[in-house]
Formats: sequence, structure tokens, C-alpha cells
Amino acid sequence: MIETWRDLILAPGGAKGETSPPRAAQVLNTLFALLVLIGIVWICLLSLHFNWAGVWNYREMLFKGWLITLGVTVAALVLSTLGGFLLALCQRSFVLPLRYFTKVLVEIVRCTPLLVLILLLWYGFGGVFEIGNDYRFVAGILILTLFESAYISEIMRAGIESVGKTQIESARAIGFTRAQTYRYVIIPQAFRQVLPPLVGQLVSLIKDSSLLSIIAITEFTESAQQASSINYDNLETYMALAVGYLVLTIPISLWSRWLEQHFKYET
Repeated sequence: MIETWRDLILAPGGAKGETSPPRAAQVLNTLFALLVLIGIVWICLLSLHFNWAGVWNYREMLFKGWLITLGVTVAALVLSTLGGFLLALCQRSFVLPLRYFTKVLVEIVRCTPLLVLILLLWYGFGGVFEIGNDYRFVAGILILTLFESAYISEIMRAGIESVGKTQIESARAIGFTRAQTYRYVIIPQAFRQVLPPLVGQLVSLIKDSSLLSIIAITEFTESAQQASSINYDNLETYMALAVGYLVLTIPISLWSRWLEQHFKYET
């Protein structure tokens, strides 16, 4: 509860941030930040005259593109999370060929820009294996999954390796198998560590999906570009595009905050 103005402005416990500020202070400061940002944007755009009619006329095209982006990202979110976890486990495998094959694959994918990877896999390998346009949507999901899985695997591997060796040895001492050690000891502790960077990578995945437009997948960004080229209302169209992506990314960010609080415990 806020008792003085200091409780509203200054964080309890100083800069260390070990104690969370009161809920009212969090809400009021968040609203203040939003108002400041809205005010800055409003001042910058005050001299402009908006014409939202062009965006409204192509609302069905934009909404269809938004749905395609939603479908691509949901599928890629699930597959890349699973793929990243499997790649992280493979990098810790006792089978050396599998371990080093995975390490090389992850490093190659991480060192390759997504744009180059899309062009290489679709126009290169896709042309060799004669993958038809009917599979363009599936190919886009798989390419995005491969790219994001490489980054997620490194995040998860770092989280797994952050668990102390003494805890793993204790699990072995009481008779846990390798699978039980991962399930009851390693994964619960690693999950809390990897959650913030993992959510950041998943949000990045949503934004990276816009690059799939180069292989003619009419997702949200491609739909906005088509609408903008017809109605010439560039600013209005891309403002709607930004809002559409915020609708996808903000819930994930808020959900991650809730998970962080839910799985928070003293160490």
C-alpha cells in the first residue's frame, strides 16, 4: 500500500530490486509510462491528416493475413519449443556422433540469417526435391521452426547446465534414473531460469514470421504491403500492422510475467 510519495516513486530496497513495489505503484507507473509514450506519438503525428478509409476498405485482406500469421506462429511456437528441447538434450547425449552433429547443426543455423535460410531451403532444396506451391505454408512453418529451434536449444541447454552438479548427484544417490532426474530435478529448476530469454525468443519468432512473405506466403506483413500499394495510405496501414503484432506479442509477454511469479521461489 502506498503511504507516502516515496512509495510511488522510489523502489523498496533500493536499486537491487529484491522487493517488489506495491501493486498500486506498479499500476500507476505503468499508466504514466503509457501516457507519456502516447503523448509523444500524438505530438509527432499532430500535424498529419489521417485517412483510415483505405485501411477499412481492405480490412478483410488484413484480417486474413493476421490469421495466417497467427496460424504460422502458433504452429512454429509449439514445434520450435519441442525442437529446441530435443536439440538441447541431443547436445548432452552420451552418443558422441549425435552430440556433435547437433552442435554443428545448431551453430550453422544460428550463424545464418533467417532471410538467407528461407531462400536457401525453399528455392534451393525445395527446387531440388520439387516441392510444390501447395506446401508453401508447411515449408514456411518448418523453416521458421528450424531457425528458432537452434536458438531455443541454446537457451534450454544453458538452463539445464545451470543446475548444480550436487543436486544431480543427489538424485542419482536416491536411485533416480536419467529420465527421472530430468523430470523431477533438472527441468523444474531450469524452467525458471530459461523463462525470460525463452519468451523473448518466442516474441522474436512472431516478428520473424514477416520474412515468410518472400516465398509468397500472404501473412500479415505481406497483406499490409499489398493494401498499402493499392490505397497509398502507408502510415495508416503500417500503424494497423504494428497494432496487429502488438496484439500477438503483448499477451505472451504478460503470460510470461505471470509464469515468473508463479514459479518464483527462494534459493
